[in-house]
Amino acid sequence: MTQYGASIKRLKKGQMLFFEGDEPVYHYQVKNGSVKMFNYGEDDQEILQGIFGPGQSFGEPALLAQFPYPACAQALEDSELYRLPRRIFEQLLAENALVSLNLLKILSNRLRFKTILSKEVKGFPAAHRILALIDFMKKENKTEGPYEVKITRQMIADLTGLRVETVIRTIRELKDAGELVASGRKIYRNK
Repeated sequence: MTQYGASIKRLKKGQMLFFEGDEPVYHYQVKNGSVKMFNYGEDDQEILQGIFGPGQSFGEPALLAQFPYPACAQALEDSELYRLPRRIFEQLLAENALVSLNLLKILSNRLRFKTILSKEVKGFPAAHRILALIDFMKKENKTEGPYEVKITRQMIADLTGLRVETVIRTIRELKDAGELVASGRKIYRNK
């Protein structure tokens, strides 16, 4: 990204990058660390929209269509982001069909994830929701054999519409049923 004129934006853990309603000015891609995008729902409950790690970008729909950000972005850990001004990002897309095609694939996969997740969450019991999320992440990461679940129980709750207490209890039940395996605080999907 630096070859296109991107600068580095450093964030401390918990630092906000932008808020819902802010006007987008830059294209962001995670160099290292991780960022979450989220909204606030009823009773100020966080609704997790996505987690982005090294090599992943976020916020493109608002940037390209020039509407305010529909969610907030916050660093989950100390992070460095590539930051490319909108004008340069649009020029890069206009001049490079491969970059544009790759971005379309990324955005299509995010839409697919949201569609699958909304289908799997609505009306299903907690165990089904959690396993559907983990199995989707395992498939997306192209993992053979045991898959380490690298998101927190709170993030699982936020993504599945469950309370964190329900996630903790259900994960325990899934371990007892042999669907998940635990090693310390880490959990794995072994199927």
